[in-house]
Amino acid sequence: MDKNSKRREALLYHAKPTPGKIQVVPTKKYATQRDLSLAYSPGVAEPCLEIAKDINNVYKYTAKGNLVAVITNGTAVLGLGDIGPEASKPVMEGKGLLFKIFADIDVFDIEIGTKDIEEFIQTVKNIAPTFGGINLEDIKAPESFEIERRLVEELNIPVMHDDQHGTAIISSAALLNALELANKKSEDVKLVVSGAGSAALACADLYVLLGVKIENILMFNSKGVLTKDNKSLSDLQQKYAKDVEPMSLEEALVGADVFLGLSTGDIMTAQMLLGMAENPIVFAMANPDPEIDYNLAIATRKDVIMATGRSDHPNQVNNVLGFPYIFRGALDVRATKINEAMKMAAVRALALLAKESVPEQVNVAYGATKLIFGRDYIIPKPFDPRLITIVAPAVAKAAMDSGVALNPILDWKKYEEELLDRLGNDNKMVRLITNRAKTDPKKIVFAEADHLDVLKAAQIVLEEGIGFPILLGNKEIILELKEELGFDADVQIIDPKEKVEEFRRNKFATTYWSSRQRRGISLLDAQKLMRERNYFAAMMVNEGEADALVTGHSRSYPSVVKPMLQLIDKAHGASLVATTNMMMTARGPMFLSDTAININPSADDLAKIAIMTAKTARMFGVEPVIAMISYSNFGSSTNESASKVREAVAYLHKNHPEMVIDGELQADFALNPEMLKAKFPFSKLAGKKVNTLIFPNLESANITYKLLKELNKVDSIGPIMLGMGKPVHIFQLGASVEEMVNMAAIAVIDAQEKQKKKQL
Repeated sequence: MDKNSKRREALLYHAKPTPGKIQVVPTKKYATQRDLSLAYSPGVAEPCLEIAKDINNVYKYTAKGNLVAVITNGTAVLGLGDIGPEASKPVMEGKGLLFKIFADIDVFDIEIGTKDIEEFIQTVKNIAPTFGGINLEDIKAPESFEIERRLVEELNIPVMHDDQHGTAIISSAALLNALELANKKSEDVKLVVSGAGSAALACADLYVLLGVKIENILMFNSKGVLTKDNKSLSDLQQKYAKDVEPMSLEEALVGADVFLGLSTGDIMTAQMLLGMAENPIVFAMANPDPEIDYNLAIATRKDVIMATGRSDHPNQVNNVLGFPYIFRGALDVRATKINEAMKMAAVRALALLAKESVPEQVNVAYGATKLIFGRDYIIPKPFDPRLITIVAPAVAKAAMDSGVALNPILDWKKYEEELLDRLGNDNKMVRLITNRAKTDPKKIVFAEADHLDVLKAAQIVLEEGIGFPILLGNKEIILELKEELGFDADVQIIDPKEKVEEFRRNKFATTYWSSRQRRGISLLDAQKLMRERNYFAAMMVNEGEADALVTGHSRSYPSVVKPMLQLIDKAHGASLVATTNMMMTARGPMFLSDTAININPSADDLAKIAIMTAKTARMFGVEPVIAMISYSNFGSSTNESASKVREAVAYLHKNHPEMVIDGELQADFALNPEMLKAKFPFSKLAGKKVNTLIFPNLESANITYKLLKELNKVDSIGPIMLGMGKPVHIFQLGASVEEMVNMAAIAVIDAQEKQKKKQL
């Protein structure tokens, strides 16, 4: 995509369908006059009076305890500089979005129209009663230091400038583990810092708390090493100034153990890296281009332990590993500040987490066989679901131990359960799927590429690194649409009906005919069918000319699935084909089966569908907890529909005792663990959180997933084909661009899995 197209897409993202990225959503009922009279006048007077009696009741009766202000004056926005408060608002909204999706913290972004330190401080102090915490953002140094210092001292709620301390906390955790791997002690290492801004100074301060000696730190700004005789340095920079002669970065790095880069790209050469000590630790965190290219660094020295700010290399120092969970822990104990003890608790929690066994969900997301603590894994991954239950409690405990917690946690197990419940409120699974696909992109046939939305999906798949599209359809139309979209990448375009494809059509037809000639298919029939894109696409996958295919946007599901079932064999050991839809619900991802193929499955079919769905859930790192759904509970009906579900469960209990599955169950009992436990304590699902539903027929499954999708605006990925020998996946008629991109990612992951099995 060219620069103008990227610009247009970014602007459309922020403008449509509603301007901005965050909104306020009611948390109480408001349907009736009674509801409104409680929400506002006269009922609202009662909590007002209670808060007037005791100001601490504001946490009991309002949203203050889970509300953070992201505040800036727009003087240092990303790499854009001083662009003003209004221009900074999209960034602040983005930060609010990250707070919400990673830690379920609500945010109001506040852009303040002043560069005067005192005015800024007074403005924040005046609005502070609204919030449970304040995240300062994108304020230029040195003003940011004084603003944060004053607000921390003068307010009784948590305040943190994430640009400084977020980077410091994450990189400190990385440093602890890197030092261990390098067999070095913090008090002995020589550290060279490129950059003397707020983040670099905060990192150095925290490294000193970890044991690094100030006398062993050499810090550089754009003009050179910081020296005592430089009168232009701030007081905070003077702390790291040395009484030395001017020197180059290359000279400073000779024999250095650690390099910390928070400056600009490509200022460190291979020669400089070679001059460092044994097992050098290099944190090159300039974005988008590190101080030294990652591939150059690891090619130059095999003993280097390296981290960057980029997601496409190991050891990404990403602030999202810290700030959501630090504020989560601080808010949950009503901390009056975020102090050094709390920051260090976050550091040590992150460092220890990287040494623990990694959940399969994380391995799946990063396409790793097994992530293990070592040079390429010194800090946790941003998609690790344990972050909220490890970092937040560590911060909360430190707040309590250091005497700044006003509402100490008494039941830590209950607190962990509450934190886990917050994990279901976003679409992490979509990010996991996309990330997993990117680890090993595959060639994907888009069989309806002469439709604008399909072509747009293919464009995104290519540009995001999910896969390599092969475009099928009318070539002239595709080229016109590509120009309209600004899709200028050179990708393969095939029109199965063109004369140039005659040889391939005949080749595919002969192969197909040889397999179907005893089932009423003539060679002429086969040749005609190969002019149809879905037959042609399926044969491309069969013949290894593509790794996967996606289709179905413009035609009904039955008409599209037919050629797939005719041309593509079932997977080894599979006796039927089914589908599942992955629904991104508020309680987390849920799998619903069978949503598209088997109209009235038998008990035997239901058991097979459950087994295949369980395997698919595990493929995405989800351990299946399965309810077999009916209109009855455990034998309350003898109707055939309920009986077959009961039979399927009995078979699975006997032959697959390792599966966590039960039924037949009504949907409300299946989804309400407390209600199920109270009424049916004998159930294998009692007290468990069900994440997979197997329905007694196609009708109920299909209706349910579409109701969820439309009424609750739940994102759906699927129907995902189960039991097919090749990675073939079919969109629902009229699928959105986003749904098609997600399905393409599923197809890539399916291809990855099938390739692994073939290699075994």
